[in-house]
Amino acid sequence: MDVRALILRMLVGKNKELKVSDVIKATGFSRAYINRFLQTLRNENKIILIGKANKARYVLAASHTRERAIKSITSFHRILSNKNLSEDIVLGEIKKNTGIFLAISGNVSHVIDYAFTEMLNNAIEHSRSKTCEVIMVRERDEVYFHVIDKGIGIFNNIRQKKHLNTDMEAIQDLLKGKLSTDPKAHTGEGIFFTSRVADMLIIQSGRKKLIFNNLLNDVFIKDVKNYTGTKVDFKIRLDSHINISNVFKQYTGDSFEFSKTKVVVKLYRMGNEYISRSQARRILSSLEKFKVIILDFKDVDTVGQGFVDEVFRVWKDRYPAIEIIPHNSNENINFMINRAKAG
Repeated sequence: MDVRALILRMLVGKNKELKVSDVIKATGFSRAYINRFLQTLRNENKIILIGKANKARYVLAASHTRERAIKSITSFHRILSNKNLSEDIVLGEIKKNTGIFLAISGNVSHVIDYAFTEMLNNAIEHSRSKTCEVIMVRERDEVYFHVIDKGIGIFNNIRQKKHLNTDMEAIQDLLKGKLSTDPKAHTGEGIFFTSRVADMLIIQSGRKKLIFNNLLNDVFIKDVKNYTGTKVDFKIRLDSHINISNVFKQYTGDSFEFSKTKVVVKLYRMGNEYISRSQARRILSSLEKFKVIILDFKDVDTVGQGFVDEVFRVWKDRYPAIEIIPHNSNENINFMINRAKAG
């Protein structure tokens, strides 16, 4: 019996797809024997394996046949060993074996590509976790993914490498961008840009949850039950008009050098007001790497003389080439800023 020819004939029949059990039933041969022929046909690029375990089935390699077969597969879930793991290979498996990316707009597809590979790469290279759990789901109006590890925890890792006192200080440094615990190997831009292209990005580790909600144009930090490792949740609407190239240009300019950052001042509040020079120094720490700094005063009612003097006179005198732009500042804050600039 020509098993190879039989498999191909079965695939051009009514069903257009088959399982190993279908061939076993037609031939009476063992699973191991049938799998040899299936593997040969796969190596010749004549058939494609769709799905895993009890959902595994084979289709002809023609693109229209493959797309029809994977269209109904709208989720992906793997727990992967973090040994020689490559984020681009995992993404390729998702695209090959699911319908998550089918008929998706180019701009949304590019955003997911970037965000997923950046977040999984962080887990692979920085978490020290033995495994990385990956979930991606396409629903009617959106795509979301989770990257989960059981390692050192992102805020704890930053705190240790930067010699900071609390997870809150680690979050404050993370929000500035260009932060890397391994600067020789990484630029530290991944989370910064991912947080700007997502509809929602949530990073949970330790007792803190950092939430970027771009639908509300806001950032939140919440206290939560202790979480071992790091969990990253990303979400984007299928009809999103975000363009990742435009986002890059917004913070890099024509030179494509990451030279501009935005700092949300309210996240540095230690009490009810912004009055101290120490708070200003905490905000400005490591910002000398940038050429343009936007200080966002949204939801900040007032600032003290010491705070604005440290930012707009003392620090500016030290780094005169760096532009500091206040944003969302009210009349009271503008008065204090102008007073500090006047010296």
